[in-house]
Amino acid sequence: MSQSAHPPLANSGIERKWWHTATIYQVYPRSFCDSTGDGVGDLPGIIERLDYLQALGITVIWLSPIFVSPMDDNGYDISDYQDIAPEFGTLADFDRLVAEARKRGIGILLDLVVNHTSDEHPWFIEARRSKDSPFRNYYIWRKPDPDGGPPNDLTSSFGGAAWTLEPQSGEYYLHLFSRRQPDLNWENPEVRDAIYQMMNWWLDRGIAGFRMDVIDLIGKQVDARITTDGPHLHDYLQEMNRKTFGNRDVLTVGEAWSATPGSALLYSGRRRGELSMVFQFEHVTQSWDEVYGKWRPKPIDLVKLKSVLGKWQHALADDGWNSLFWGNHDLPRAVSRYGNTSGYHVESAKMLATVLHLMKGTPFIYQGEEIGMTNVPFTSIEQYKDIETLNMHRLHVEAGRSPEQFIHGANQSGRDNARTPMQWSAAPHGGFTTGSPWIEANPNYPTLNVESQVTDDRSIWNHYRRLIALRKQHQVIVYGQYQSWFDQHPDVLVYTRTLDDDRLIVIANFTSRDVTITVPNELQLCGSCLVSNYPFVDDISEELKLRPYEAFALLCNPAE
Repeated sequence: MSQSAHPPLANSGIERKWWHTATIYQVYPRSFCDSTGDGVGDLPGIIERLDYLQALGITVIWLSPIFVSPMDDNGYDISDYQDIAPEFGTLADFDRLVAEARKRGIGILLDLVVNHTSDEHPWFIEARRSKDSPFRNYYIWRKPDPDGGPPNDLTSSFGGAAWTLEPQSGEYYLHLFSRRQPDLNWENPEVRDAIYQMMNWWLDRGIAGFRMDVIDLIGKQVDARITTDGPHLHDYLQEMNRKTFGNRDVLTVGEAWSATPGSALLYSGRRRGELSMVFQFEHVTQSWDEVYGKWRPKPIDLVKLKSVLGKWQHALADDGWNSLFWGNHDLPRAVSRYGNTSGYHVESAKMLATVLHLMKGTPFIYQGEEIGMTNVPFTSIEQYKDIETLNMHRLHVEAGRSPEQFIHGANQSGRDNARTPMQWSAAPHGGFTTGSPWIEANPNYPTLNVESQVTDDRSIWNHYRRLIALRKQHQVIVYGQYQSWFDQHPDVLVYTRTLDDDRLIVIANFTSRDVTITVPNELQLCGSCLVSNYPFVDDISEELKLRPYEAFALLCNPAE
């Protein structure tokens, strides 16, 4: 196999930031650790586990929403931006979390949900009272179509129309998600100012920054049927930067499902005055079905996956910055989607971690990923809690399709896969709660849990801990130029990272069988092994035999 067609890129002049060496851990508070026994995770529970995260080497904790909410969409429907949901704790608990995390060298990243609010937010309660309400223009209202139906054919991401009729006024309001999540009108400067004041209020409390939910939607122009990447999106983000975090040393990450390599530089270019980085999902969506999307995912095509990963590494090589992740609260468990949980659970989980954490960018770990938590084998729709899954199931059944087939798809891609309780021990419910959990624990918790892994040097957890430490020790992992190899090979992923005299070589087998590759002379396998998921064999020849899901990284410095 020949090397990549991409030429090596010159070392960039990227300004160094503290978050370049960071590893970020996403906590889904509802499912992380319950300190009260009510079955719902909370802020005191997170505080109890800070030593665990410090031991892992985490720099930042990203919290999914903890604000007051009716929980129609598990907190992504906020009714009070400046208070904590009672089930999670109090503002005093939050301030204690920030302080205790800081003592351990950990920052707190809040989830900023400002594309929409809850329909129970005071702004919307007032807006729906009357067309003359001063808050009416905080949201997006339209008159019915001449036939009395919705103003246009925009659809919700959760299924059905994106418009709901408000009978009192006879107008429709827009919601790109649940009908209980009305979209804010970002064209109204009063809305923007209120949001910026709220952001500064949280920044003044000492947080490390924001992850910004579906931020690519805030520039929408619904009459033109434009929902993503509207014409004023970047104007709004530049204004937000100027009026909130721009002069603070914080991290900002925008969730942008529509992002392309070109638009990512608009968000995160160092002279753009917008965000630190974006979450893009091209590596996720390239294996979705063309008709049924994630509900009928296709097998992973490694050649396509490598192409996407490499494209983003090159696109942001000299400007911007990559976010690196396999999973989050909206995605299936990484080892279930990309690895092998039936025969090579440990090996494939370590392989995936190795491949991701040694790329250029900031790695994100979703809670439980560091112990190899898996998708959940639910058999009934009643076991699911997620509004998206429940709505899509209803629409699926109404269309006359097989309920069993839908459950099969949900078990592969449904959001509840990531939301089952964190598996701390072999105690009931994985040690997450002493009560009844809000959602069932994965039944494999007796054998797959934190307690069984932290003292095992060969565990998935300790492999993650080593990778996190390596990023802090070796500048080539942080800033080295990326070059891919074996681009068309269907089974292996190979890349190098180069910085000055240091060269890192990463090799991974994505299959459950032995694979032999012929190493080209230019690749020059040499150096010491930094990390491996098998006992490493030093005798490396031109014919390299990789064991199932084997992955290792070599560090070569000719000057040494």
